[in-house]
Amino acid sequence: MSSSLAPILAPLVPGFYIPTRFFRMLLNKLARDFHNYPAVGGLVQTLMSYFVGGDSSNWVGVLGIPHYNMNDMPGVSFQVALHLAQMKRAGQFRMFDYGSASANMEVYGSTEPLDLGEYYGLIDVPVDLVAGRKDKVIRPSMVRKHYKLMNDAGVDVSYSEFEYAHLDFTFSHREELLAYVMSRLLLVEPSPNQQSSQKALRLKKKGQVNS
Repeated sequence: MSSSLAPILAPLVPGFYIPTRFFRMLLNKLARDFHNYPAVGGLVQTLMSYFVGGDSSNWVGVLGIPHYNMNDMPGVSFQVALHLAQMKRAGQFRMFDYGSASANMEVYGSTEPLDLGEYYGLIDVPVDLVAGRKDKVIRPSMVRKHYKLMNDAGVDVSYSEFEYAHLDFTFSHREELLAYVMSRLLLVEPSPNQQSSQKALRLKKKGQVNS
């Protein structure tokens, strides 16, 4: 997506979504048919996998979850799509480019959008990164790049890989992933403010019991 075309396309295509109740109902009906007719579902799964680089996630299955219905469905705004295209082209995890040096200067105080990777040193909380070896949407090499930048900046960061495709992290609920998440959460100590609140709550409960 070219930034030069963005001012023209933005008013015409404000977002990528299914615009009417009728067409949302049609997609919802097709999604049910994909499940009822395995051959059709398999074809759609193959096509969708092809368009996302060969990722083996259950792309047909995700269409059956409750928030895909005739009344409302997820969409992607044009500005979000443009931002993703900008980062893809720049090869950097950076802020949105407003298209001119003056506009960027007004927002960021710089003629160029801020490269977030340069400010990872400001992160003062533990960060745990995970990647899927079968993920073709966000490849492990991309996650490892962020891990290296954070590690070099002195961030308390960990990294782990699983034999997952892209959607497995959201929909699989596999025991190994849940166990990993819980193990990382147990390592996080409450902040001083949280400790003070917990202490005050315990004292309050103790006072209620004594009274």
